[in-house]
This record gives sequence, C-alpha cells and structure tokens, in this order.
Amino acid sequence: MDPIERRHLALTRRRFFSSTARSLGAALGTTALASLLSRSARAAEGAHAGPLLPHFAPKAKRVIYLHMEGAPSQIDLFDHKPGLKERFNEDLPDSIRMGQRLTGMTSGQARFPVAPSIFQFTRYPNQMDGAWISELMPQLGTVAHELCFIHSMQTDAINHEPGITFFQTGNQQPGRPSFGAWASYGLGSMNENLPTFVVLITQGFGNMQALSARFWGSGFLSSDHQGCKLRSAGDPVLYLNDPPGVARADRRRMLDLVLELDEREAARSLDPEVATRIAQAEMAYRMQMSVPELVDSTGEDARTLELYGPDVTKPGTFAANCLLARRLAERGVRFIQLYMRGWDQHGNLPAEIRLQSKAVDQPIAALIKDLGQRGLLEDTLVMWAGEFGRTVYSQGTLSADNYGRDHHPRCFTIWLAGGGIKPGISYGRTDDYSYNIVENPVEVHDLHATLLHLLGLDHEKLTFRHQGRDFRLTDVFGKVIPEILG
Repeated sequence: MDPIERRHLALTRRRFFSSTARSLGAALGTTALASLLSRSARAAEGAHAGPLLPHFAPKAKRVIYLHMEGAPSQIDLFDHKPGLKERFNEDLPDSIRMGQRLTGMTSGQARFPVAPSIFQFTRYPNQMDGAWISELMPQLGTVAHELCFIHSMQTDAINHEPGITFFQTGNQQPGRPSFGAWASYGLGSMNENLPTFVVLITQGFGNMQALSARFWGSGFLSSDHQGCKLRSAGDPVLYLNDPPGVARADRRRMLDLVLELDEREAARSLDPEVATRIAQAEMAYRMQMSVPELVDSTGEDARTLELYGPDVTKPGTFAANCLLARRLAERGVRFIQLYMRGWDQHGNLPAEIRLQSKAVDQPIAALIKDLGQRGLLEDTLVMWAGEFGRTVYSQGTLSADNYGRDHHPRCFTIWLAGGGIKPGISYGRTDDYSYNIVENPVEVHDLHATLLHLLGLDHEKLTFRHQGRDFRLTDVFGKVIPEILG
C-alpha cells in the first residue's frame, strides 16, 4: 500500500473511532476514549507501530541494561592475569601491541610500562572452576552461578562518545535509534501506564563523561520509542503534578481539546508525528497516576531494603536505581537502562575504582537475587557493560600501588544473566596481557544480534525503512552466539 494511502486509512480509522466514541462518551468515559484512540492510531500506522509480535518464542520479555559509563578496567575486575606480577614495569612487548592505534593521551608516551592489578582475585562459586572475580566485587561473587562472562568483547571505537554511541545504537555516528528504542518498536508495550523504555542515571566518583540524551533517543523511529529519563531529585518526571489551581477534570478537558486540535492538524498535514504526540499526551496523563506509586518504595519490606544496602533510600544512588529497576521490571516496562558514571580512570585508578565498585557491587547482586526470588530473572535479561576496556600498561606515573589506564577497544569483559542466557560460564579468552583476543571474539553487532534473539526478534528482520533503505540495529553485520544461550 502506498504510504499516503496508508496514512489516509489511519486518519479514516481514527475519525471513525473518534465519532463512535463521542456518541458513547457517557458510557466509556473520556479517559477510556483517549486510550482507544491512541491504540487504534498506533495499529493503523504500520510504519511506526513495529511488528508488535516476536518473530519466534522469546526467552526474555524485558531487558535491564547496566551501563558503566567511562569504561571499567577488565584487568582489575574480571580478567585475571596473575602472571603480570612478574612483569611489573616492563615495557609492553611490540609483539603484543603490533602497532595498534592509541589514543592521543598515551600515543606520546616514551614507554608503555606493564601495570599488574594490585587487587586479589577469587574464583566463584568455587575455587576449582569458578569465574575469577576481583576483591572489588565480593557481593557479585555470591551470584556468579547466574552470570555469563564474555571476556572477548571488542569494539571499533577508541573514544567515549563514539564508543557509547556504538554500544547503544550499533553505529558510531549519532542519529540512529538506541537499543531500547528498537526493542520498543519491535515488541511494543506491556504496560500502557508507563513508558516502554525508561532511563535512570547515577553520578559516580571519578571523571565524568558527557551523557547525551541521544544515547536513549529514537533516531528516525517515531519519538514515542525514545527513553524516558526519570529524575533523581524533585518530581521524577517534569510536570508530573497538575499546576496549582487546575483540577484533574480540568486537565482531562484540556487534553480532549488538544486531541481535537491534533486531529485537525493530522488531517491537514498528514504528519505521522502528530499521532505520536497524541499518544504521548495520553501517556503523560496516565503517568500522573502510575509514576508516584512506582517511585514510592515505602511499601518494600525491610529485608528487601537491607538486601540493596544502606544507600537504597537515597534517590539517585545506584542502589536506589537498582531497586527501581526491579519495580519497573515487575510492572512490565520493556527496557530499563541504568547509567553509572565515573569509570573513566586515566590516573589514580585504584582509589577511584574502589569507590565505584563499592557503590555498585551490593546493589547489582541484590538486583539479581531479588529478580530471582520473585520469578523475574528467568525472563529478564540483565547486562553489565562499559563502552570499551582499559590498557594493561599504565598511563602516566606507575608505582607499586598507583597507576592509570588508557582506553582499550581490543578486548574487554561484560557479563549477562537471566533471560535465556547460559548461567555460570565464561566465554572467550584474552592473551597474557589482556591486550588481544585469542579465543571467540565478540563484536558489538554480535552482542546485539544475540540479545534481540533472546527477545524473540530476528535481527535481520527487525528493520525500518528510512531515506530509501532498510535500517536495523545490527546494520549489515552481526551473528547470534549460540554457545552462550541456555
């Protein structure tokens, strides 16, 4: 069907539902009418509604993506290299570096001195064949049996902005839809009273890289698929409360008037974004009731609050956001993204990574346990990742107890849990310097293809036509990694 014809059909359907609902207004109520209009408009606009059904049976219904912005050091957290202690302050061999590009921050260094991690490692859940986890993450060790570590991640990006953009959107150039937006487009909502895609941000303790709203943007998809950022101070969403002197009924009448005006504008301009604005206005109206209940954790039992740690009652902390992520998950939010800032440790790494790790270790372990005991981990896919890794050599001054590390895209570690992932395994391997991958490399596109597969989506079929070509999250790349599937 021609796009203009499809748009006219959408408008015709909307007029039909509008006139029918007005005649039944006393019975249905204006709020139900608005909801009906929003759903019918979305269904009629096939170009923006997405498949709304998975391509095959999904293992996961939702995603909780924990992004450690700034790139945590894999060598100090999960990629144990005990042999490096014997190579302290030696120059990184040319045979290992092989002329690979460096950032401008270390390309002028005269030497590349090897900096072994000063932290002790333990194998979890047992010393014989468990996963190596640093002393910085002891609580995470208690849920190691649920985790799948990928030690062989690699990326094309060497700096933060393109690196984060690549991990979030599948492309280093801005303007593409984020992973959460693709999930919203492909699968739709499980709760009409909350956004499909929610973003939570925690300020860390180290060097802060910029967080751009386009990291959770919808790109060329309609704007109802973009992430909704919940604020940590004041109202979680701006204008959540009605203005002083405005009653709830007055608010409803105003929205009905705006709806009527939007209908006229849609008929005049044939602009698909008008239908999106109608749906967003109705979502905002429903969120006035759903969000206050969502963020009110006073009903949580003391045992649950204790599980997440002492910071759980402080809005904006990583502990509070992990608890909120669980509450969002159990309310049917499709994609939940948590950012923890402050992992950009070019100098004074040992002191800063201690603070960062302490802030996230207990809350992450609590989130995994909490999801598990509520029966949610089975169909909730949890991912922990940064945008790239850190070099084995020290940036700047190296001493026995202090060092910094530069950006390293060649290899780094992420982990996955729940949602159809094979638990208690490690996949991929790096060389003795944690510098190059020697077994089972995983590209960012491969990771995205695998995550979409677990959500029941074929990454080659989840497409959107824009500017004359079909776009997808994995572009023209990506392959599913069967070895990590449960």
